[in-house]
Amino acid sequence: MFVDPTRRPPASLPARACRIALAMAMLGGNWQVHAAEPVSLDLALRLAQQRTRQLAAQDASAAASREMAVAAGRRPDPVLKAGINNLPINGPDRFSLTNDFMTMRSIGVMQDLTRGSKLQARSAKFEREAQVAEASRELALANLQRDTATAWLERYYQERMHEVLVQQRDEAKLQIEAADAAYRGARGSQVDVFSARASVALIEDRIAQTERQIATATTQLARWIGPPAAQPLANAPALDSVRLHEKDLETQVAHHPEIKVMLKQEEVAQAEVDVAHSEKKSDMSVELMYSQRGPAYSNMVSLNLAIPLQWDQKNRQDRELAAKLAMLEKMRAEREEATRMHVAETLAMLQEWRGTRERLVRYDSALIPLATERTRAAIAGYRGASGTLTAVLEARRGEIDTRMERLRLEMEVARLWARLNYLVPAGHAVASSD
Repeated sequence: MFVDPTRRPPASLPARACRIALAMAMLGGNWQVHAAEPVSLDLALRLAQQRTRQLAAQDASAAASREMAVAAGRRPDPVLKAGINNLPINGPDRFSLTNDFMTMRSIGVMQDLTRGSKLQARSAKFEREAQVAEASRELALANLQRDTATAWLERYYQERMHEVLVQQRDEAKLQIEAADAAYRGARGSQVDVFSARASVALIEDRIAQTERQIATATTQLARWIGPPAAQPLANAPALDSVRLHEKDLETQVAHHPEIKVMLKQEEVAQAEVDVAHSEKKSDMSVELMYSQRGPAYSNMVSLNLAIPLQWDQKNRQDRELAAKLAMLEKMRAEREEATRMHVAETLAMLQEWRGTRERLVRYDSALIPLATERTRAAIAGYRGASGTLTAVLEARRGEIDTRMERLRLEMEVARLWARLNYLVPAGHAVASSD
């Protein structure tokens, strides 16, 4: 009996059940698997976004900075002051609060009069930090989508490899039956029987290795989407297009979340420069004091004004400003360098993605059909007593390796697609110069 090697039977149900059971045990065993609800890539991305706490953490950070921005824009609280001045400690009036005309019981209030420009600069700094948190949220979302897509695609292609190996194993088992029949009919040797069995054993070893890789991929996917990782997967999305264009790559990469974070950090550094510049003008404070003396003496009111003397401004305020300016230049230089690096890396990924897709076309149009025809020819020759079982087994190994290599290439295309397509989070527009 001959089975067409191009036929693709469904995945092994026991193997799939074992993988799902393993994933359920890993996840606590309390998730009901519904075979009618396959997990698509889009669904996995939504589940990951709902499940993650990274986005909530960045939202909390942005909220905290905005609360601080409001607080930093207000003047300091007034200071209540109370005391006793000029209290005698010896003589006939010692410790008396009313006998000596200089003894006063005072109560007053002091207020720092911070300049409005300084308050505005401090508030703007925290507002910029809130924007850094928002940009960091976008970066976390992009990383989340990329990692989830990579984990989903890893499991998807490992399962496709498993299907190819199961198909080839089932067909190779037919060669054992054929070798046994030929040996019993004195048309073959016992060596052929052992060779056929060894070939099946090697395929089964590769199947076991692939099943371990599927279990690992399921674990990685569960890291992002939780219990639904144990469910079957839907079909893979189209991998023939990405949202980036080579002609305006630098403009698009400028919107990369990591670059946006660095740009916002640069704006924070600029806000710190503004704060340091405002500190070059000193603030003043005013104090109003009411002093009560003995009944025979008049009460008094005092008004005091305090202004810090920046007598060494060139070695304090000027140097603080210079330090903030240097930090701003550092942030700007790092952002420009990171932009160039991301442009080069993204261009390299685009080129590799296109080149690997061209190799896939070559596999589909030539290499896999040739490997399939070689196997068919070897089987036909063996059945017609003009070929050997060794040639059949060698041809089958070659076909398996070709099909597996084709899947590995497609998996590499999928990984590159995930990195390129989620360079900017899905749902966010990619800038274009058109």
